[in-house]
Amino acid sequence: MLAILRRELIAILRTRKAFVLQLGVALCFVGLIALRWPTDGRVDLSGTRSGQVFGLFSYGLLAAVALLAPVFPATSIVTERRKGTLALLLNSPLRAWSIYAGKWFGVLGFISLLLVLTLPAAAACYAMGGISLTGQLLAVYGLLLLAAMLYISLGLLVSSLAHSADGAVRVTYGCVLALAVLTLAPYFFLQQSGGWLSELAAWVRCISPVPAMMEIVGHGDVGSEAAWKGPSAVVRFMLLAPLLASLFSGITISRLRYHLLDRARSQGLITDNRSLGTRAARRAFFIVDPNRRSRNIGNWVNPVMAKEFRSRRFGRSHWMLRLIGGCAILSLFLAFTVTTGTVQWDLESVGGPLVLLQVGLMVVFMPSLAAGLISSEQENNAWPLLRTSPLSGGRIVRGKLLSALWTMLLMLLATLPGYAVMIYIQPTLWLQVIRAFVCLFLAGLMALMISAMVGSWFRKTAAATTAAYVAVLGLFGGTLLIWLARDAPFGFQTVENALKLNPMAAALSVFNLPGFRNYQLIPASWWVAGVVIVICFVVMRFRVQSLTRPE
Repeated sequence: MLAILRRELIAILRTRKAFVLQLGVALCFVGLIALRWPTDGRVDLSGTRSGQVFGLFSYGLLAAVALLAPVFPATSIVTERRKGTLALLLNSPLRAWSIYAGKWFGVLGFISLLLVLTLPAAAACYAMGGISLTGQLLAVYGLLLLAAMLYISLGLLVSSLAHSADGAVRVTYGCVLALAVLTLAPYFFLQQSGGWLSELAAWVRCISPVPAMMEIVGHGDVGSEAAWKGPSAVVRFMLLAPLLASLFSGITISRLRYHLLDRARSQGLITDNRSLGTRAARRAFFIVDPNRRSRNIGNWVNPVMAKEFRSRRFGRSHWMLRLIGGCAILSLFLAFTVTTGTVQWDLESVGGPLVLLQVGLMVVFMPSLAAGLISSEQENNAWPLLRTSPLSGGRIVRGKLLSALWTMLLMLLATLPGYAVMIYIQPTLWLQVIRAFVCLFLAGLMALMISAMVGSWFRKTAAATTAAYVAVLGLFGGTLLIWLARDAPFGFQTVENALKLNPMAAALSVFNLPGFRNYQLIPASWWVAGVVIVICFVVMRFRVQSLTRPE
């Protein structure tokens, strides 16, 4: 185990990416404390200022752990298998649990090192007063370690199941967002119902570290309208996180066997070559048959776009229909929930969950779709074929972007039924719905262009996907962290300028959600989003043009 641990930890620390992460995390949190450090001789005896800065500091650390902890474990096992070194490990005298423990502790050591680099900022925050050493500061770091253990175990499990490194990164980030955000939804809708369903939703909610962090920081139980019963959120997370981490670890260790290397793949059979009865049966069960031959590419169709749809794993028609159906069902469920509970909720309150649903879908899918548009061609050695084809660099860029743009539009259109229900019940909301839809369209286009632009500068798809997720989540989540720190240390104008970079915040302000209704973000947010989209397109166009030149 020590040999694997030393190998994994040294391999991580030698990368340029690890150095940039360490330097960025240290400078970011030191700068955060410096912004609010008192410059005069007066001392805040009430501890209000230090408590506000400590809250922002804690949420920022939690976001950093959620972003950085899954990166290295998600690619660990799948990279070993693709390089052939996993076979050497499995045939060595090392047992499966020792191989897993070495990798697990190696990543945990790197995350612990990142947390250690934030200790000077934490000490300065504690020196400002008003913060308990054991009840708050140490509790926050303990919570972060538990969250890191959970996400590392999840990343290693996904890595043992994935077929490629970039696919493992995409699935891992999606699972992390599901554990951190989607687990909050059941309790939000069932908290006033009572009974065993409400209690089960309360336990599911505590799988996310957010409620426990809010309780430690002292922000109460935001988003909860019913009185909290039973153990606290911190206690529940301390029970659930090790339990889930042990479950994920046990499944991964059980998979570290020789059969992990033997993955037989069926050659398949095209539908047109099957018998008439089989074709009729498949036509009855499938609206779009995934095994049917595709038609020829039309004369007016961009061949690069058609190639992306036919070669991308989730670009085929049957997967697109499943995605649309899932989005439509979710939006209708949210609308139905609000219309049946209008006694407690205002009808406009459904806009917030719908906006978060759409932005969450785009944050999960857009980096995974757009980050590898250029890097995957270079990694698979297919870029020389594109470069020698008669296609221009502009046509290649347009075809790549259109393939992801159509997917984004379908996701947005699939959630329109929820807004249609709102307008049907209260017709005066039509203007708000149109403005919110424009904001969400620009948010999706920003996520698409930022991911495509960032990914075009990498040669490995896994690295491009990771960088795209960090950039997109940093934009949408970082501006919300500034909003969370409104009035401490950021003033009203600073928060408003930061929120103008986030079209999601503009959509939330359209529905007058608490905390956003005082900010005037439209139409300035639309202009800012348009400028960012154009800049990203120009940079990506320049990058592709340089790649198409002869070497």
